[in-house]
Amino acid sequence: DFAAKFIKKRQSTASWRGVRREEIQREVAVLRQTRHQNIVTLHDVFENRTDVVLILELVSGGELFDFLAQKESLSEEEATQFIRQILEGVQYLHTHNIAHFDLKPENIMLLDKNVPLPRIKLIDFGLAHKMEAGVEFKNIFGTPEFVAPEIVNYEPLGLEADMWSIGVITYILLSGASPFLGESKQDTLGNISAVNYEFDEEFFCHTSDQAKDFISQLLQKDRRKRLTIQAALNHPWIKVSHRDENKTPERKKRERRQLKTKRLREYTLKSHSSMPPNNTYANFERFARVVEDIGRMEDAFTGLAVARSTLRGDVDALASVCDEKEAWYRREGEGARHDLSQIRYEFRKAEALRRHLQDDVRAFGRSLAAAGERYRERQGRYDALRAELSSELHWVLGPRRLNLTSARQTSAGPITAHERRELAEVSRNYFPMPCFRCAQSVNKGLG
Repeated sequence: DFAAKFIKKRQSTASWRGVRREEIQREVAVLRQTRHQNIVTLHDVFENRTDVVLILELVSGGELFDFLAQKESLSEEEATQFIRQILEGVQYLHTHNIAHFDLKPENIMLLDKNVPLPRIKLIDFGLAHKMEAGVEFKNIFGTPEFVAPEIVNYEPLGLEADMWSIGVITYILLSGASPFLGESKQDTLGNISAVNYEFDEEFFCHTSDQAKDFISQLLQKDRRKRLTIQAALNHPWIKVSHRDENKTPERKKRERRQLKTKRLREYTLKSHSSMPPNNTYANFERFARVVEDIGRMEDAFTGLAVARSTLRGDVDALASVCDEKEAWYRREGEGARHDLSQIRYEFRKAEALRRHLQDDVRAFGRSLAAAGERYRERQGRYDALRAELSSELHWVLGPRRLNLTSARQTSAGPITAHERRELAEVSRNYFPMPCFRCAQSVNKGLG
């Protein structure tokens, strides 16, 4: 037997009705890759003008939570058998790097409920995504009550988001209460982002510590600290197939189990009554588009901020260079002005020295001219004095002088030393106190 899933195609990019073609193609591609006993099987695909029709394996047992809520009793051992099947289906997906991203009670079905241990079937791969190494994937989708903090905070996503959802499902399965459900969608998302939950004694008073440890290790905000799928399968609560029940009377154990299923029944009834059609997309698709647009705007603003910061850095660098150049030019200008002032000072000093030299030259010229004039005047006086002395000598010496002179003029050679002494003696006799210049002139005249 087969089941048909009709997916309404979106007719235009501007419309919010229907599913985009690339999302349908992604779901089909994932289903074609999967062949596992705990995952619904895709047999064929058809398409018409308005719909894509998926021919799937018939899963007639209904939802797991509805089945458990109808049971009269439930033990942890029974719960772990179903959780283990969920883990095995997810393990197959994660082995092929496929994340489901929409694990919730409505997508955990039973192949046939009329058997002792019904087989789990995971369905609805509309949000499934094949993770690629080195490629960052971010989105906001899923059902608020079961999404991981990284989806709420629009952070990079990975296989770890499925492990968070399994932790929420296990919490609800054992208690009948939702760990993060608030009065409004905003409260729920806030509780998830803050990981605001606790093991309420009212709901977990008879739950084993191993079960609570299993849940705690899945509900970690840091996705790197969450149990991986293999670590979850190896957890003692999952591996141990038989548990030591509390040694209480059978009646008390039965009442406790009935309380669990009663709370679970209340949860499923409330969940179905409050769930709008196409819950996944109705809750998040528009918001996801808005967040994507905001993300693109933030990227653009980040780019602008980086460009602005870079430009500011360039401007600051240019301003710094300008300041340095201005300071350098100022120093050079001051140095040049100082050098020019020094040159002007030296020039003025040289000009003054030149004028002084010119004045000195003119004064020297005047002094030289005056000295020449005095020399000529004294030369005249000396000449007159010589003539006068010669005349006086002619008169004093008389004939002897004339004879001596004539004899010297007629003889060969200059006046002898004896003759000079004789003339000097005669001069002293006739000029007892001659002045130095007159005596010199007389000597010259006598020579």
